[in-house]
Amino acid sequence: MGAIESVTLEVPDPAAADASYAAAFGLGAVLGVRAAEAPTTGFRGFALSLVVSQPSTVDSLIGTALDAGATTLKPVKKSFWGYAGVVQAPDGAIWKVATSAKKDTGPATRQVDDVVLLLGVADVKASKQFYVDRGLAVAKSFGSKYVEFEAAGSPVKLALYSRRAAAKDVGVSPDGTGSHRIAIAGDAGPFTDPDGFAWEAASVRAG
Repeated sequence: MGAIESVTLEVPDPAAADASYAAAFGLGAVLGVRAAEAPTTGFRGFALSLVVSQPSTVDSLIGTALDAGATTLKPVKKSFWGYAGVVQAPDGAIWKVATSAKKDTGPATRQVDDVVLLLGVADVKASKQFYVDRGLAVAKSFGSKYVEFEAAGSPVKLALYSRRAAAKDVGVSPDGTGSHRIAIAGDAGPFTDPDGFAWEAASVRAG
């Protein structure tokens, strides 16, 4: 239970967004877009993270995202834990591309090992319990700081940060109002979580 089949971003121009994401990341059925113009300002409370095997893959995906119209929030760089960069797509969604490796170990590829949906929530412990009650199993938990759920055969993993920590991780202010402009399709839905993130039945999806 609790597998996420896909995420759908709500965007002003679905055709443009679809073309941009196909060129940037090529994620296929994992990512959908649909038309919506609900008011939104600032940080929308989530980020999508692409976990890859080596730095050259980070460079490749960030490069094609920038070529497709994204803007840099955090330039790609090495850190003590790995190598990562953060961009904001033309529709406003925030994407992080990261690897724990500090050097390449093989030929350059564009393979994405994991897609992680990171939700910035008001109360990590309360949201953790909310999702556990809906059938998601906890894989990692660090008190009120971070929770990661089992993938359960899902193409998308779910993780929780505090809203402030999530915003800091991707280099933006935590301030924001209005629609999240994202829908999560999975076998735990339909429901809306305590922070207003909407889940839909896995078959309800626009792409």
